[in-house]
Amino acid sequence: MKAIIPVAGVGTRLRPLTYTQPKPLIPVAGKPIIAFIIDQLLSVGVKEFVFVIGYLGEKIRDYVESQYPSLNMQFVEQETREGSGHAIWTAKKTLKNTEEVIIVFGDSIVDIDLKKFINTPHSCLATRKVEDPREFGIVEFDEEGIVNKLVEKPTIPKSNTAMVGLYKIKEVPLLLKALNYNIKKNKRTGEEFPLTDALMRMIDKGAIFSTMDVNNWFDCGKIEILLETNAILLDKEGYASANLPLYENSIIINPVSIGKNCTIKNSIIGPHVTIGNNTSVDYSIIKNSIIGNYASIKEVVLQKSVVGNDAGITGLRQSLNIGDNTEIDFS
Repeated sequence: MKAIIPVAGVGTRLRPLTYTQPKPLIPVAGKPIIAFIIDQLLSVGVKEFVFVIGYLGEKIRDYVESQYPSLNMQFVEQETREGSGHAIWTAKKTLKNTEEVIIVFGDSIVDIDLKKFINTPHSCLATRKVEDPREFGIVEFDEEGIVNKLVEKPTIPKSNTAMVGLYKIKEVPLLLKALNYNIKKNKRTGEEFPLTDALMRMIDKGAIFSTMDVNNWFDCGKIEILLETNAILLDKEGYASANLPLYENSIIINPVSIGKNCTIKNSIIGPHVTIGNNTSVDYSIIKNSIIGNYASIKEVVLQKSVVGNDAGITGLRQSLNIGDNTEIDFS
């Protein structure tokens, strides 16, 4: 089976991190988001990968080529970002003679029985019930529970079952025809060509879609969700660092993920902290945070924070001579 992973988005909700770092490369629980996706697909036997790149795409290409050198991979550039459907349409030449494809959006981590998902007899949509359906592509069902309508970000939702960015398509030629029809006829939702609209056209042409609820879904497009995802995954077995060295005059409160060649002194780290490679921390307290590679943290207290690669933070040092009955507020 072939996988298409669109990773061309700008990630505006994660700025300023995404000014220099594409969202799929932001680390969560010790490795970039895109690595979770690739590893998950490899574990169920996916052999071919197509990455639709755009914004800072060369960084994604460099990472994948360096970390997965034996991967059967292709890169397609989406020169103009006009939606998820347009991203798949951009990669249409890579789908020639392809019978089935799995599509995974490159900014989400999905907890699902992926083997069961790809073995469903029909095309399949990964789904989850959400509180505000207006922010998602929504699945509607008929009286027999059959998928009969897909709507992108409905103003008045008739369902709270959302698609979570994971799709298995059995009728690839029909998908390409649907995408081509919408783009050639300029049938947009808002200003874009969402994949949802092409899938709806497939249903109109007779395609059958089933759904499978995910166990969990982490849409890592916001800082608070990114940190929540980091904490949840670190709590799971196999994600946190084990057998950490003794750091000088420091306390490590598990679970944490600490990268290679880090220098940590006189500090308290954790819980739920991810620190990248070659980072230096001194006289600091860090909890519930993500710190990038080659960062330098000194004399600060951080919580619920995300610090990018090569960033430097030095705290405020004071020498005080305070008399009786004095109150000072540094907040």
